[in-house]
Amino acid sequence: MKTRVIIAAFAAVARAMPEVRGVTLEQADFSRIVNIGYTLTGEPAIITLSIETNGVALPDSLVTTLSGDVCKVVQTGTCSIVWNAGADWPEHAVTNAQARVTAWSTNSPPLYMVVDMGGGYSTNVWPVSYYASADAVPGGVTNILYKTTRLAMRRIPETGAQGFKMGSPLTETSRFDTEDWHDVVLTKGFYAGIYEVTQYQWQLAMADKISWPASFNNVDYRSARPVEKVSYDNIRGNSGQGGGGWPTNNNVYSDSFVGRMRGRTGLSTFDLPTDAQWEYACRAGTSGALNDGTANITNQNSDARMNALGRNKFNGGLVGGTTVPLPNCSPSNGTAIVGSYIPNAWGLYDMHGNAWEWCLDWYTDKLGTVAVTDPSGAPSGSSRVKRGAGGWNYGASFARSASRFNNAPNYTSDSVGFRLFRTLP
Repeated sequence: MKTRVIIAAFAAVARAMPEVRGVTLEQADFSRIVNIGYTLTGEPAIITLSIETNGVALPDSLVTTLSGDVCKVVQTGTCSIVWNAGADWPEHAVTNAQARVTAWSTNSPPLYMVVDMGGGYSTNVWPVSYYASADAVPGGVTNILYKTTRLAMRRIPETGAQGFKMGSPLTETSRFDTEDWHDVVLTKGFYAGIYEVTQYQWQLAMADKISWPASFNNVDYRSARPVEKVSYDNIRGNSGQGGGGWPTNNNVYSDSFVGRMRGRTGLSTFDLPTDAQWEYACRAGTSGALNDGTANITNQNSDARMNALGRNKFNGGLVGGTTVPLPNCSPSNGTAIVGSYIPNAWGLYDMHGNAWEWCLDWYTDKLGTVAVTDPSGAPSGSSRVKRGAGGWNYGASFARSASRFNNAPNYTSDSVGFRLFRTLP
C-alpha cells in the first residue's frame, strides 16, 4: 500500500453549540492508521466520526475501530482521534478521504449508548460510549458482547405534544379492565435497554451481593438469558436502604444494581422505567395488541404473531406447552437467550414475553381516561408494576402491549426480571 497524506476538506459543525473546527485527516506513513485532529469549542460534547470518500460516507460498520477523543463526552480544546483503517477497511486505498466529526449536545445524545461493565463491581468506572447508529456499534448490537460484558441502550424520543395512546380500547381482544385507554405525553426522551438485563450483566455488577440468582442456571447457557428471581428491592434497594421512595424521590441504594450503574458511570438517571415509559417503548409507534402492528391476537393462548415476537408458554416456555421445565434446561425451554425473537421498530427485543419486567410505579388498577403528562404512578401502594407483556410461562392474552400486573417490591420469581432505562434531561 502506498504511503499518503490526506487532508480533510470538511470541518463538521454541530447543530448549535458546541462547535467542531479545523478538522484534519492524515495517514501515518507505511501503515493503515489514520489520525484525525479537530478543535472543540463552546462546551463539552459527545463526538462521533464518519469517513467520506468522493463525497459518499462509508458505511458506519467500516468505521468502528476508533480510539481517542471519540464516541464519548469530550472536553473543549485540541482533540485527536485514531482510526485503524486496516482493521475496519482492509485492502482498500483512496486518496480523497474526508473526516466528518460531529458534536452532539450531552442533552441530545446519539442514538445508541453502551456501558462497558467488563471490569465488574470491583472497578470504580464503567466507560460509557455513544454511537450514531446500530451499525456504528463495534460488532453490531446483536453481538454477544452486548448481552454479557456490555449493556447496550437505544434512545427513544419524547412523544411530542400529540402523546401516545396507553392502555387498550374496549375492542381489543382479551383486554383486562386495568388497561384504561388514555393519552399520555412524555416530555423527555430516554434510553431503553435493547435487551433485558442478563445473568452475566447482573453477575458483573452484583456478584458480591447476590451471585447468579436466576433459576435457569445451566452454566452453558445462563450468561445471555435474562436475569430473574430479582426483586424491585434488589434492583433499587428497599425502603430501609433508601431505594423505596418513588415517586416522592428517585433515590436508590448505592450498592443496588441501579446504584452501581449510577455510581460507576456518573449518570444519575439510570433506573427502571415508569409504567408509561415502558409501554411507549414497547409499542414503538403502534397502537394494537402487539408491537408488530397486530391489532388483535387471534387466540388468547397460542397466537402465531406472538410466537414470532417472544418466548411464551406455547413456543418453548413450557415443555409441550404444559410441563414446567427444569432449572437446568437449555434455552429451548424456560427463558430464551435475549434477542432470539423479532425486535420492535425501535430495535428493542423481548418486549413481549421471556420475562416480566419491573417498573418504578406503585400499582393501581385504574389509570383513568384523562390525558396525562409524564405520569409517575400512584403516590403510594403495596405492590409495584410489572410489564413485559407476559413471561415465558404465560399465553398470548398476557403478552399484549397493554397488559400490566403487579407484585410486592420484595417478590422474586423465575419469570420476573428487568430492563434498564435512562431518562434524559
